[in-house]
Amino acid sequence: DPYNVVNEMLEGFLAVNGRYVRLLDTARTIVRADMLVGGKVGIITGGGSGHKPAFIGFVGKGILDAVAVGEIFTSPPPHAIFEAAKAVNGGKGVLFLLGNYAGDVMNFQLAAEMAKAEGIPVEQVIATDDVASAPKDRISNRRGVVGEFLAWKCTGAKSEIGGTLEECKAVAEKVNDCTRTIGVAIEPCTVPAKGVPNFTLAEDEMEFGVGHHGELGVSKLKMMSADKVVEKMTKEILSDMPMQAGDKVAVLINGLGATPQLELYICFRKLKQILDAKGIQVEYSYVGEFFTALEMAGFSVTLMKLDDELKSLLAAPADTPCYKKF
Repeated sequence: DPYNVVNEMLEGFLAVNGRYVRLLDTARTIVRADMLVGGKVGIITGGGSGHKPAFIGFVGKGILDAVAVGEIFTSPPPHAIFEAAKAVNGGKGVLFLLGNYAGDVMNFQLAAEMAKAEGIPVEQVIATDDVASAPKDRISNRRGVVGEFLAWKCTGAKSEIGGTLEECKAVAEKVNDCTRTIGVAIEPCTVPAKGVPNFTLAEDEMEFGVGHHGELGVSKLKMMSADKVVEKMTKEILSDMPMQAGDKVAVLINGLGATPQLELYICFRKLKQILDAKGIQVEYSYVGEFFTALEMAGFSVTLMKLDDELKSLLAAPADTPCYKKF
């Protein structure tokens, strides 16, 4: 049923992952099954469906405590976010982590006001890692994309070791400041209820700078080799966030939904060669699907500049349905 895909997906997801997560009775909100109320800051995100494994696949120890679930590419309602805040607030407050989309920003702000009215301390950080979506002098207008995963991981780890609400917020802000992403697609995605692709491409074209909801990029390019497109993507990121020899980074190659891992590893290979040649040290590598756009064929490249704190937080344990670190 194209009009009920989210509920049907959640039924299957919960049946598989019941030891990790549960669905609230009061809203379409997923929370940790092992959540002990008290002793830690609650880390909350949410957004439209269609990005699996984001967002619900990362609910669990060491990453997210709750996710408010929206329809395909649609923000969750304020009520679902508010219920998440109530469910995971243990007295130390909650931190909202969200992408920079009008619906998300509005609904999370409304939920924050509702939570504060109930006496729940709330802070929020808005991700803006997509370099293609606005120029550097308007960085606050940029979209949040798969760089959000790194913010969830680091902030969740900070919360697990007893970080305060202010400390967790500072980590999320640091991750956002140190992270840049750009994506490319060779085939669009189709929202089930619409039944038509978000955009069209000729067989010899690719969309450069594409968004994670099927938004058009900054330009259409003629098809090129994986090596050449990775070179172009890396150049865009490093021109926006300059680095020098000796800098340490985390690298994330993210499939957008219909890209084989074989191709993602080919892309990582070239990216590693480029960074090695510049003396930039790759400390952590992530390759796979973290934040997709339904069945879009394409991938994104993310670089996060690391300091000692971020390195230690990436190394911290995590146990979720779709990401584990031991």
